[in-house]
Parts: sequence; C-alpha cells; structure tokens
Amino acid sequence: MSAESKIPYKIYLEESEMPKEWYNVRADMINKPAPLLNPGTLQPMTAEELGGVFCADLVEQELDNDNRLIEIPEEIRNFYKMYRPSPLVRAYRLEEKLQTPAKIYYKFEGNNTSGSHKLNSAIAQAYYAKKQGLKGVTTETGAGQWGTALSMACSYLDLDCIVYMVKCSYEQKPFRREVMRTYGASVTPSPSDTTEVGRKILAEHPDTTGSLG
Repeated sequence: MSAESKIPYKIYLEESEMPKEWYNVRADMINKPAPLLNPGTLQPMTAEELGGVFCADLVEQELDNDNRLIEIPEEIRNFYKMYRPSPLVRAYRLEEKLQTPAKIYYKFEGNNTSGSHKLNSAIAQAYYAKKQGLKGVTTETGAGQWGTALSMACSYLDLDCIVYMVKCSYEQKPFRREVMRTYGASVTPSPSDTTEVGRKILAEHPDTTGSLG
C-alpha cells in the first residue's frame, strides 16, 4: 500500500496541457460504424441530407473515416478554460468498499453549469453554427442538461436558442428550466402546439407527459 499511497486523490493538468485536437476513433477502427440511415429511404445519408440537421463542418467530421485528429479551434479551447482542466479523481474509498484490485478513477466535470460533460460538445456545435452564419439553433432535451449546456454556449456566442423540453421534466425540474431561460433560451414543454407533430400527439393524447425524441 506504500506504493499506492503515492498516487494522489486528484490529478490536475495545467491549462497548457489541454488537448488541442479531438480524437476521431473512426480513423482507427478496422470495422467502421454503420452509416446513418435516411428515415424516409432507409439508405445511407449523404452529406447534403445531413446538412439539413448539422452544420457543414460537423457533417465533414461525422463522415470522416481517415483523420485521427481534428484541430480544436482556439475560441473553443479558450471557452473550455472556464471549467477545465477538471481533476481526475482516484476513488480509494470505493475500491476499499468493493475489495477490488482494480484502480478506479472518475473525471469530475461538476464545475460547469450544465453539470456534465455535455458543455464540451455544445460549445463546439454552437461555434460551427455561428461560423456558418446561422442566427440560432433548436434542440430537444430530456432532464435538461443538454439544453442547459447548449443555452450557455449560445449565450456565449450570441446565438438564439430554442429548447423543447420533455413535458414531465419541464414540470418536475423548474430549476433546470429556469437556468436555460437565464441564459436567454426559449424553453417549451414538449409535445407542444408549436409543431405539427406536437399538435397531432396532443390531439390523440392530450394528457401526455412527453418522451425523448
């Protein structure tokens, strides 16, 4: 145990040690993931079709099977510095409780507003949306962590953000809902009468509490 005691509870990186590239695991996979299918034709989606949902840069990344490393734009890296690097924590007490020879670590991401890793992706998606010239983004959220992350990212980049939040979560989690609104997002319980599919669902099931998309 003397050697084990040399491993600290928390391991921190310096800001200068933060990664400057995202790792694209597809480039190292011998068997590539199955392609995304068009729900209408059930055929692999083309870049043009994916462009209806994703920004052009994100479509390029989504279809990239060759480049292992993708450069992280400096503006995104500067945003990350507000809550990263975050500590890698050794779970000594859990190891002891489990009586396991395994070394257990967890990454603590609780110092950002969304309370999860989702902000790492949200700021990138908002960044590429603004780069493409979009004025805002629309998304769905269940418990509200993703909606919170995207709301914060859009606020930082002066983008409009429309969030459809599962109705039961909208009602059960007012704090999460209002955090999104604090960042300037429009939050609507889903299903709602603002969309065609929402109106159809409400007509058939007026008391529905909603579900994930």
